[in-house]
Amino acid sequence: MKTPVPKAAAIQMASGPNVSANLLEVERLAEEAASAGAGLLVLPENFAFMGLAERDIVGIGEADGAGPLQEFLAQLARRLGVWVVGGTVPIKVPAADKVRAACLVFDEQGRSVARYDKIHLFDVHLIETDEHYRESETIESGDRVCVVDSPFGRLGLAVCYDLRFPELFRAMQDQGVDVIALPAAFTALTGRAHWATLVRARAVENLSYVIAAAQGGFHVSGRETYGHSQVVDPWGNTLAQLPRGTGVVTAVLDPEFQAATRRNFPCLKHRRLHCH
Repeated sequence: MKTPVPKAAAIQMASGPNVSANLLEVERLAEEAASAGAGLLVLPENFAFMGLAERDIVGIGEADGAGPLQEFLAQLARRLGVWVVGGTVPIKVPAADKVRAACLVFDEQGRSVARYDKIHLFDVHLIETDEHYRESETIESGDRVCVVDSPFGRLGLAVCYDLRFPELFRAMQDQGVDVIALPAAFTALTGRAHWATLVRARAVENLSYVIAAAQGGFHVSGRETYGHSQVVDPWGNTLAQLPRGTGVVTAVLDPEFQAATRRNFPCLKHRRLHCH
């Protein structure tokens, strides 16, 4: 069995409506990341499917714990001997017209070890580009923070629009988070305005590594996503970044650097207000 190493990869894609084609691309990029020595792979939001309309995602919803996308992620992690943060997978709920956007984590043996359901849903109108998004019409919001033990430290999960809500990450901090995995599909407009600032802010204020894996490019639906997948360290340094297109960025997660940073700059111990 391959021992996970403290190196992480953010995988960037421009997924379309063909699930098989998307999964082939995931395999290619995951193999590239593993060959580069990454033991933790983070896939972007909606890695397996981005349809012509938001509602299309409901059609590929799976039961929790069983389904082709979940089996694909488990086999990928097991075959490559790596941990995989599986972007988001649509998981069925009792409401027939909705799914949960579930971020699933598989360990190096292909075992499912964590599930986080996206809490904050992207219901916005971007006036500049006249883009309308209503995730709440097809996605049921989650309500639980998720931080799990891993060989890379305490691993916290968030998805895309969650990035704008610092209280979620403070709640992770209350659970001892060290590394934050952030699958995303930021729009080109909001990405240019806020993506890098928000990713670095979440890293700095929590003295945590952030692995932000994004969709990046033009999609069949006409949507454009921002890309700029990156790994940021606890001091806010961008260790690696991919502005556009499909590919992989990797960086070492140095627990000694993180421990020294937290020891010498103990702002987490200076908190006076806490989330409840």
